[in-house]
Parts: sequence; structure tokens; C-alpha cells
Amino acid sequence: MIVWLIGLSGAGKTTIGRDVWTQWREQDPATVFLDGDILRDVWGDRLGHDVEGRARNAHRISHLCRVLDEQGINAVAAVLSMFPDWQAWNRETFSSYYEVFLDLPMEVLKARDPKGIYAAHDRGEMPLVVGCDLEFPRPPAPDLVLGEDDMQESPSDLAGRILAATGVLAGTEGV
Repeated sequence: MIVWLIGLSGAGKTTIGRDVWTQWREQDPATVFLDGDILRDVWGDRLGHDVEGRARNAHRISHLCRVLDEQGINAVAAVLSMFPDWQAWNRETFSSYYEVFLDLPMEVLKARDPKGIYAAHDRGEMPLVVGCDLEFPRPPAPDLVLGEDDMQESPSDLAGRILAATGVLAGTEGV
């Protein structure tokens, strides 16, 4: 199964994704965590952050997940995921796919801004920021949407909710 966490920078994809991975791996060690930023570094070819570079990165992550899925390896992918076509491809291609959209208002994201992306953009130092000058289409069919109110829970509790909703942990389906 592939659990796909979508959201803008600062939404909590990596933090929640690591907790999903940690909890899931306790039951099934054949589970990996994939982070879009880390994979960019792993591939080492300095993809740009323009739409073309982002599309290429989306292609790579989805195809990596397909290979893992075909080998019975679960993956938690924490990715910005701004391409509804790739989300649809994932849903059609993977043996089991669960999409979670971390939907936070821009003012919350700018207040969090752990990488300083929004501040740099607002100062005119960083172009091509998704959600600012690059469109971020809302995912058309997420299985779960977690909003600002949900973020009052701990990342560990949110991870537990995600795993319960997917039914991947024994005795949790449909919780």
C-alpha cells in the first residue's frame, strides 16, 4: 500500500509522514518513508523548482512507489504533489492507495514556514513558490482531509488516525 501525504510547504507532511511510517513499520517492517525533498537530494541532479522540474520529480516519485508496491513494500510518501494527473495515475496504478491532504490556510503556513520559503518569497528573494506564484490545485479526490482544527492533535495521533482509516493495522479498518 502507498500512503500519499499531500500539502504545501509547512503543512506537516514530513513530520506526520515519519510518524505514520514509524507506527506502520512496527507491524510491517516492509515499509519505507519517502520525502520529496530528500529524494531530490538523493537523485542529485538539481531538478529545478519550476513546473517542469516539479513534474519530473513527481514522475520519479510515483514510479519509485510503483516499483516498491509491485515488490510488496509499503511506502509513506510525503510530497507537495501539485499534479492531479499524477494523483489519478497513482490511484489507478498502485495495488492500494490512500491519499491524505493536509489542508492549511496560507496564513498558518507562513507563520510556520520552517524552511523560510514564504518569507524569502515575500521579500522577493525566492520565485516559483507553490501556493504563491505557482498554482496549487486542491487534490480532487483525497481519501482524508486534515485541516487546521485537526492539527491541534499531535503528529503521532494524526498518524494513528491515518493508519486506522487505511485499515493497514490489525483490527483498525474503518475506525
